[in-house]
Amino acid sequence: MEVFWYLPTQGDERYLGTTIGRRAATYPYMQQIAQAVDKLGYGGMLIGTGQKQDTWIVATSLISVTERLRFLVAFRPAIMSPSLAVRMAATFDQISNGRIILNVVTGGDTKELAKDGIFLDHDQRYELTDEFLTIWRSLMQGDEVTFNGRHLKVKGAKLQFPPVQKPYPTLYFGGSSDAAIQVAAKHIDVYLTWGEPPDQVAQKIAKVRQLAAEQGRTVRFGIRMHVIVRETTQQAWDAANELIQYVDDETIAAAHQQFAQSESEGQRRMAQLHNGNRQNLEISPNLWAGVGLVRGGAGTTLVGDPDTVAARMLEYADLGIDTFVFSGYPHLEEAYRVAELLFPRLPVQTPALATPAAGITLPQQVASTFSEFVTKTDLLKPQPV
Repeated sequence: MEVFWYLPTQGDERYLGTTIGRRAATYPYMQQIAQAVDKLGYGGMLIGTGQKQDTWIVATSLISVTERLRFLVAFRPAIMSPSLAVRMAATFDQISNGRIILNVVTGGDTKELAKDGIFLDHDQRYELTDEFLTIWRSLMQGDEVTFNGRHLKVKGAKLQFPPVQKPYPTLYFGGSSDAAIQVAAKHIDVYLTWGEPPDQVAQKIAKVRQLAAEQGRTVRFGIRMHVIVRETTQQAWDAANELIQYVDDETIAAAHQQFAQSESEGQRRMAQLHNGNRQNLEISPNLWAGVGLVRGGAGTTLVGDPDTVAARMLEYADLGIDTFVFSGYPHLEEAYRVAELLFPRLPVQTPALATPAAGITLPQQVASTFSEFVTKTDLLKPQPV
């Protein structure tokens, strides 16, 4: 089992629906989270894409200040050519000595995509993603590629230097529509679902497995969700309620209206779990939909004491999930809590320490436990707002 963490390049929060306790996405703060996640033994760190700090630049800046952390770099295939994306990924792979993973994000928000000059409908975007990955995978394996598709064309393209990872860095991908699942079955190494209840996740896994098998392929599975773990169950649920204490009905209604405009099937499924209603948010044992009231994308949270949360994770693992991509608010403190309380109860794999390339300076020592962290930082003290 691998546990990944998330880097909040859009800024971090202590409470949802308010600016109280909000932290800007400054580089020192991003570095602090990355070094903590690296030292604590997480398998990787997701850096998301969208209207926030550039994923590639942030990830690259963190190579030299981490030792073993792998970067799950999210990117949109419609924004760049596959040849450029191959060179960027292979370069990162060489500089980091094999510490890049790619999260292919086709995107389901038409208004957001239009800001980047993408004016394709839902199925056309997945057609483009299919063509993109066909070219990308061939180039990464050293082929000279000439491709004449509906959306993409290259002639005589070839990668002039190999990636460290063979045949190429692992490809992650998420999407719940039929078009998305077809792309996953054809190209993807790890299918990443949002945190739906186990029965729904099981159905999705079965569908992807069947379609992949028809193509002679096997696919691994990951899940993207939040986590609130405390020493006791009551403390965990108290923390969950505190997280949304400033979320009012007007904010929920505005968010739900925005979700309804999305073309994302995954977002539709997330919104259906709560339907904009803050009552009965525990949609499955210890699975809470409170974050999804106001946050797009991954909107569910595992909530409980360490033994309970670990047991729920193992239930997902029994379905085929081997990678958990977690978030927690704020991300720095919660990274410590999750590692300290959950890791001893799970078969967590820690990445091997990479041999640094010449000239790379390794990071300074950071706190290795939550209690040590508290003694070294002022972040837990009341902050002015």
